[in-house]
Amino acid sequence: MKLISHRGNISGPNSKHENTFDYLNYAYTNGYDVECDLISHRGTLYFGHDEPQEPANLGFLQSEGVWCHAKNLEALEMLLSMRTNTFWHQEDTVTLTSKSYIWCYPGTWLQNKNAVWLDLLGAVMPTDTQGIHGICSDYVEKYKT
Repeated sequence: MKLISHRGNISGPNSKHENTFDYLNYAYTNGYDVECDLISHRGTLYFGHDEPQEPANLGFLQSEGVWCHAKNLEALEMLLSMRTNTFWHQEDTVTLTSKSYIWCYPGTWLQNKNAVWLDLLGAVMPTDTQGIHGICSDYVEKYKT
């Protein structure tokens, strides 16, 4: 099962460092997949959830194990043209990534080999994670054991 660091977080939210290349790369080089938020502004991709933070490392975005969450439609178009593993959603129950994974909104526990569960709200998750593709969390290290 893939363990996916949400915005680079491993052991809890860290708003000061989330969605920065160094923070994401630290999680990535420590064996986690990473989910990062990307915004396009005037034709440039930036890491950032609500606003552009720093220019995105385009080579990193195309790496295996990087999950690109497009935060605006311009970013989605750019990420799709780069053939990244990308997705866009608001509060949909599930959305499909460009690589055919099922990204589940928090609280949705679809039992499917392509499903990725998003654990962000501290909800009690099912204990049976067998057969799903991965879990994305701010506390992803807790799933290592």
